[in-house]
Parts: sequence; C-alpha cells; structure tokens
Amino acid sequence: MGIITTVSTWFIPCFILIVLFIATWRKVPTYETFVEGGKEGVKMAFSLLPFLVGMIVSISILRSSGALEAFITAISPFLIFVGIPPDIIPLALVRPISGTAALGMTTELIDTHGPDSFIGRLASTMQGSTDTTLYILTIYFGAVGIKKMGYALKVGLLADLIGIIASIVVVTIVFG
Repeated sequence: MGIITTVSTWFIPCFILIVLFIATWRKVPTYETFVEGGKEGVKMAFSLLPFLVGMIVSISILRSSGALEAFITAISPFLIFVGIPPDIIPLALVRPISGTAALGMTTELIDTHGPDSFIGRLASTMQGSTDTTLYILTIYFGAVGIKKMGYALKVGLLADLIGIIASIVVVTIVFG
C-alpha cells in the first residue's frame, strides 16, 4: 500500500480520535455533545426535505416533459454556427440545478463520445468550473431561513454562465 493510500485511510479516524481525546481532556461532555449534534442534524434534515423534494421533482419534470430536448433542437443551428456542440447544452443547463444530475450527464457524454474527445473534455471542464447554484441557495439559504435570495441567485447564475463560457473558450483553445 502506498503512503498516500495509507494516510488517506487513517486520516479521518485519527482526526476523530484526536478530537475526542482533546474534548475529554478539556472535560467537554463528548457523548452528550455528540447526541445533541445528532438531534440538530435530524431536525435540519427534516426541515430541508421539502426543498430537496421540490428540486428533484422540478428536474424530473424538465427531463421527462421533453422541454429540454425541444429547447436544444430549437437552438442547435445557432450552436453549430458558433462552434458549440449541442450535446453539451443539457449539462450546461442542469449543472446549476443538480450536481448529481450533471455528473450523470457528464458520465453519459464521456461514455458516448470518449474521455479524449472534444465533448468529453468540455464536459469534464464544465463539470469542474461551475457550481450547483440553485441547490446551494435552496439548501443553505433554506437551512438558515433566508427568504430573499434574489441578488445571490443573479450573481450565482452569472458565475455559472461565465464558467460555462470560459469552459468552452479554454477547451476550444487548448484542444480545439
């Protein structure tokens, strides 16, 4: 076993053990604190459940209705004209919504076109250069009770758009 594998295998258990030893040494009630944190975690999970269900249903409706395919078909001539492969658009649209769905799409694109293809490289770069803005706003803002998220949404989606454009430009320059 290599040193990196050994360190990565033992890091988290050793870290937890060190935290427990320090907490016990400082006379912190470790078990009670752990149980209290677990209670708060369960409460938070239940409070976030409606947000997660809403997001999952929205993504399912978008993909199942055929609206995504119709949109891509409508803009394909323009995309081909400017040199953007239409196959990448579902990933660009879903990435701000769901990381898991985007990862599935990236995997599908790489399986279909290959990891060393332009689309495979573009999908990989896009996956790493944008974030799940709507998921982050829904979960984190919902967890702390922030209702007004208009500016954060605008800035997050603008950052996603810039990440998508930068991915296309960089992959085109480097691999195009």
